[in-house]
Amino acid sequence: MLLSCIAYAVIPIYTLLFIRGTNWFTSNLSVIGSRPTRRAAFFLLGVIIGLYYYEALKKLLIYLPRHIWEHRLLLTALFLLLLAVTTPYLPETVPLQSFLHVVFAFVSSVLLAVCLYLILWRLSALSPAARRFLRPYRVSMVAITVVSGLLLLMAGIISSALEVFFIIATTVLVQRLYTLSSCIFSR
Repeated sequence: MLLSCIAYAVIPIYTLLFIRGTNWFTSNLSVIGSRPTRRAAFFLLGVIIGLYYYEALKKLLIYLPRHIWEHRLLLTALFLLLLAVTTPYLPETVPLQSFLHVVFAFVSSVLLAVCLYLILWRLSALSPAARRFLRPYRVSMVAITVVSGLLLLMAGIISSALEVFFIIATTVLVQRLYTLSSCIFSR
């Protein structure tokens, strides 16, 4: 119940409130979070998202035998997310730290996507029923990747629109998978 509340209410609402008053296609979470009045909110957003992914995906991983790679990918992605929200993005004053911030944030997202693909692929291999059950989730993950790519091409930068879409879409995907997985995998 708590994870559902976080996935369907807290993360989307907090993310949208965080970017309010900004242009979704010319700005991004890093630029917004670098403002002195939004630094704490940026850190909190990262912590909420990171803890949510950890708790929900950790519970999905129990269905996978020998899930060491998925677990390592998840922990690495979340560690990089933590580094991203604690490393300032102020390119004019600290260019090296700003570059590292971008690398941490980008690689974190890529590793999370790879982790989700791997979890879906491995869960699908458990049985023919699991494969059928998870088909919409695999298609959804591909759609998330394609739409994210299109948003990147449209804006020419990693924009708030891309980040908000990726955060909300993957959160909903993970929550739906988590909620429905106990029905098929616990048997």
